[in-house]
Amino acid sequence: MDSIIETQRQTHEEIERYETALYSLLSRNQPTHEIRIQTEHKAAQVLDRISSRVTALHNSYLDEDARKAEIGTLSAPAAAQNDLSEFYARLVKVQDHYNKYPDAVAGGFDMELAAILEEGNQDELDDDYEEEDPISLLFSGEEAYGKYLDLYANHTAYNNLKNISKRLPYLQYLDILLAAQNGILHSELSKEVRATKDYEVYIQHLHDYLLSFVKRTQPLVDIQTKHQEAEVEFYQKWDDGDFVDWDENKSAKRSVNADGPGQGMWCSACQKSYSKKTVYDAHLTSKKHMKAIAKQAVSETPPQNPNGTQNNTAQPASNVQFLKSRLRSSALLTYLSTSLLMVLVPTISETKSNVERRFSLTAREREQELLEQSKPPPAPTNTSGDAAAEEEEEERIYNPLKLPLGWDGKPIPYWLYKLHGLGVEYRCEICSDHVYMGRKNFDRHFQESRHAFGMRALGLPNTKHFHEITRIEDALSLAEKLKQEGRHEIFEQETMEELEDDEGNVYNRKTYEDLKKQGLI
Repeated sequence: MDSIIETQRQTHEEIERYETALYSLLSRNQPTHEIRIQTEHKAAQVLDRISSRVTALHNSYLDEDARKAEIGTLSAPAAAQNDLSEFYARLVKVQDHYNKYPDAVAGGFDMELAAILEEGNQDELDDDYEEEDPISLLFSGEEAYGKYLDLYANHTAYNNLKNISKRLPYLQYLDILLAAQNGILHSELSKEVRATKDYEVYIQHLHDYLLSFVKRTQPLVDIQTKHQEAEVEFYQKWDDGDFVDWDENKSAKRSVNADGPGQGMWCSACQKSYSKKTVYDAHLTSKKHMKAIAKQAVSETPPQNPNGTQNNTAQPASNVQFLKSRLRSSALLTYLSTSLLMVLVPTISETKSNVERRFSLTAREREQELLEQSKPPPAPTNTSGDAAAEEEEEERIYNPLKLPLGWDGKPIPYWLYKLHGLGVEYRCEICSDHVYMGRKNFDRHFQESRHAFGMRALGLPNTKHFHEITRIEDALSLAEKLKQEGRHEIFEQETMEELEDDEGNVYNRKTYEDLKKQGLI
């Protein structure tokens, strides 16, 4: 058994490290809805572990006798300050433990923290990332990782309620749920409908689903405490008589009127109202009524007459109490569902918009959307690696022919590639054996800085005489030839070029320059 002091110290350390991990989780960037849900679920797990350890630590501090006994055991008496028997006894226990479990892995708490702080499949080494994501298994395909509500089953159950005025399409059913924020849910239904067993089952399933959805999409919200507060508030209002539409004692009783519309004789066994007494008396001898009476006797839970009238057989007091209990249970579930719907108003609005959008899609577009939703969610990435991710996207452009990229960053057409001869290589030795693709790029490079730098390194001018010269040996030979022919070209330029003065006399350049220096022209 470990020392209680050491256990407390270790618990304090674990709580501090859990708090650090919680800060690391909540401070991360959450660019998508999926990453936000995953982060909140991990944070909820950390909070649960912190709560459990705080409770255990509190209980250990309350056990003062154990702490005093431990301190007394560790404290040696004054007469035997060098007594280390207790130390060696505990050392033997530690050694025996590791001898008994030699394969025990140290650092289990560190591995637990690393698993919590893991950000998912960042390296994309695991193609089955979606199957390994436990959070995605909490939601159905219609819920889309908690973005929308899946209320189709509840909508079907609502339309199957007996004696409702009309059956509603799915969009109008969502409108009814949205309208609950302005009052009590299903206030459009009559009291007779809400008093049935079918309504109690329906509202129970609706309440359970809404509560489950809130817990799955908002794990950091203490919905259980809010739920208990709403339940206490309901019982207080029920006792005060605020729910007039639900309490039988405060509702007006309907009188028996054979000729009145919607009233008349009510048969609790058949759950049917008869407008005329003669028809009611005739059906009492039918086989259907007999079977209903037998079934009612077995269940001993006869439904209440919605018209407020009594049949010939008086109901037992236990049945009346049972009906009142069912009515209060349905009212409680309706009140709690209303409080949950007020939290989910934005989600219901998004669900309605999504349903309307899907109605406008074709069958092929819906199938394509389902295929896209079946793909695994994107792995979370750091914002610091956005630039690298964009570069990787650019490198993924399909370009098997290695065509040059155009102004839009995409490969140019193949016919344009052939037209400009971009598949022909031109190598220039002066440019350090650089290769130019296409004749146009090759002709243009003689006026560019790369070629000019190479000519300058050879000590040669980058003039038109050296155009089309790509080899260093040829450039040096041409420069030597031009140097030898330089004087002859200067003499020919001086003697052969003719100039004309203002009076129309023609001279060669040398004579013209001499006469101009003497001031004769």
